Amino acid sequence: MTIRTAIIGFGTGGRFFHAPLLAAEPRFTVSAIVTGDPARAAAASGYAGADILPDAEAVFARDDLDLVVITSPHATHAPLARRAVAAGIAVVVDKPLGISSTEARSVVEEAEAAGVPLTVFHNRRWDGDFLTLRDTLASGELGEVRQFESAFEKWAPHLAARWKDVATPGQGGGILFDLGPHLIDQALLLFGDVVGVHAELDRRRAGAVADDDVFLSLTHASGVRSRLWMNATSPADRPRFRVVGSRAVFTSHGLDPQEPHAKAGLRPLDPGFGVHDDGRTALLSAPGTERAVPLLPGEHLAFYRMLGDALTEGGPLPVDPREAVRGLEIIEAARGRG
Repeated sequence: MTIRTAIIGFGTGGRFFHAPLLAAEPRFTVSAIVTGDPARAAAASGYAGADILPDAEAVFARDDLDLVVITSPHATHAPLARRAVAAGIAVVVDKPLGISSTEARSVVEEAEAAGVPLTVFHNRRWDGDFLTLRDTLASGELGEVRQFESAFEKWAPHLAARWKDVATPGQGGGILFDLGPHLIDQALLLFGDVVGVHAELDRRRAGAVADDDVFLSLTHASGVRSRLWMNATSPADRPRFRVVGSRAVFTSHGLDPQEPHAKAGLRPLDPGFGVHDDGRTALLSAPGTERAVPLLPGEHLAFYRMLGDALTEGGPLPVDPREAVRGLEIIEAARGRG
């Protein structure tokens, strides 16, 4: 079975994440790409056989699609997902699933009632450093985990003329909506549900209409405390992960390289894709000893492999959309207290 796919949106998400991953998984074919931008349309033309469409209406006018991937501005995610569900087309929604938990939950319920597969692109579950951390936790070397620190920071001190920099939180703008779904999802996946949320939300850049510097402290029912940083104005970065256990501490630095590799022209099946070029490792530190932990290669392609199994063989979806709804509830709790 060939899964005929339309991608709505061809910015960073569509161009450097979804399209290359779909092209690398043989059960999928990119049949249509929606973009109204001439430069993006020129880049999309590299996918032979893909129709370049001017808007989402042209997608839903067709009757030859098996999957729609939504990677347009945040406020459009839930309305477009609802259109796909109504048309009976399986759907992948980039994070966040909606701009409110109520909106997102409604989409999930509609998909379940219609029997239409719906999943959310929480691809950071397959970052190499996160995969390495999961293996280290499973080994028991850290002992009882007490603190989980996770940071995703970048240096973009000036606003740009793009929707992410002009959208208000009510329109899905701000770094909490942009990066929060990933960091919260990772914390929930590792340590379970959250019973307490503390947040500090700031706007640091001149003219900012939404948060660009955020700190979250989550108290898990398991007793673990997660401390999450997301920042667009950091001249230097914290460790990507620092996990304190009763026996040892796990530390890793730097962001997963799959996005920069894709932007440099590498593709998911190319040798070295998802592997840090400098050979960096994580570090496991205990009293009187330190040990390098090799970082596993990142593999966002695993998302589409799992989705292919779900659509052709009835396997589980790569991400349960109700987990994305829970992440939005936590974002709303943060905004209420920020």
